Amino acid sequence: MLALTRGRGGRVSDAGTAPPPARTGHVRWVICGLLFAAIVLSYIDRLVLPVLKPTLQHLYGWSETGYGDVVFWFQAAYGIGFLLFGRLIDRIGPRLGYALAMGVWTLAHMAHVFFRTTAGFTLVRVLLAAGESGTYPAALAAAGEWFPRRERAFAIGIFNAGANVGAIVTPLLVPALALAWGWQSAFVVTGLFNLVWIAVWLLYYRAPRQHRRLGAAELALIESEPAAEQKPVAWRRLLATRQAWAYMAGRFLIDPIWWTFLFWLPDFFSKRYHLDLKSFGLPLVAIYILADVGSVLGGWYSSRLLGRGVALGRARKRAMLGAALIVMPVAFAMAAPGVWVAVLLIGLACAGHQGFSANLFSMPADLFPRWAVGSVVGLGGFAGAAGGMLMAKYAGWVLQSFGSYTPIFIVSGMAYLIALAVTHVINPLYAPVTKFAEVP
Repeated sequence: MLALTRGRGGRVSDAGTAPPPARTGHVRWVICGLLFAAIVLSYIDRLVLPVLKPTLQHLYGWSETGYGDVVFWFQAAYGIGFLLFGRLIDRIGPRLGYALAMGVWTLAHMAHVFFRTTAGFTLVRVLLAAGESGTYPAALAAAGEWFPRRERAFAIGIFNAGANVGAIVTPLLVPALALAWGWQSAFVVTGLFNLVWIAVWLLYYRAPRQHRRLGAAELALIESEPAAEQKPVAWRRLLATRQAWAYMAGRFLIDPIWWTFLFWLPDFFSKRYHLDLKSFGLPLVAIYILADVGSVLGGWYSSRLLGRGVALGRARKRAMLGAALIVMPVAFAMAAPGVWVAVLLIGLACAGHQGFSANLFSMPADLFPRWAVGSVVGLGGFAGAAGGMLMAKYAGWVLQSFGSYTPIFIVSGMAYLIALAVTHVINPLYAPVTKFAEVP
């Protein structure tokens, strides 16, 4: 007589019959959804000011270089904060780290209502940047904790698409608020959304082994790549690895382009096509819808290649090459004969950026132990912010001196191919870190 076993939920089956495949569950995708929402909120908060820039510049007489300084100091604080939050999140984990980051930036965001000058806005933007610098270290650390390598780039692509959703929502929401209740209301109302997210995050997020809703099959999938426990490695030892420098170089070269799009596109459409607060919303929405598609497809494509047996490094770099080629036509955006041609060129560039970054952002989790990911992400964020600082000064100087975006778009079109070439030269085999060298 065949032996009987009692399965999950009390179900009885023949021991000699293979059980049906276990359903892996979906808790990790709920976590991904929360990360997506956090990125949306982060980008709404950082984009309120760029959307209002033409209005505030007219009301309070801001110069182009003055606004460039606001962006410059935002980037400086963002880069330094990236280093600190990367290290902090390695110590306290993404749950508390993300809640702390959003709490800091929410207070700074709502404090914008008390200022009128570029100097005053610089002060609160520095505090906003300090909090927002924890966004990606916490999100990428959570992805490394909750997703195996074969799903990680796809998950990052999904929540990274939140940047584009935030960029879509902001030019629709902010003008409506500003026109109805004044520009200050845009900072207050959007800040309140963050408080709801913080409460949900603290209630729901736990490490996989501590999560009550996580089933055994999903836990086994997540832990199919076990990581050894170890204290965070010193920065000097991270900087002794070519893998860290490859990631930092990529972020240094591509992050400034994305920041330039975020901070100057409303102004570009205002100056080049004479659109105002009521009319540049739809072009911006169209651009960031395209960027959203690029984010998901970039992560999906490399994950699909991995599923077909393509080597990890080759899959990531092939996806990045395709994304870099899509960006190149943006060099001609200033010469576009109409607003919607410009939208198409810039939208493709934003899609290419997001597809490229979904794979570049996978590099720390691909190549480093989980306990070092936050610190590596912090170093990359610092490098990206340093590049963004230089680009902010360059953009302010170009616009103040020549009044044209053409030099900015030419730089943007070439940056991604250069970034891919540099990262490949530094780490051609996409080799993971197996041990850290001793550095005095």
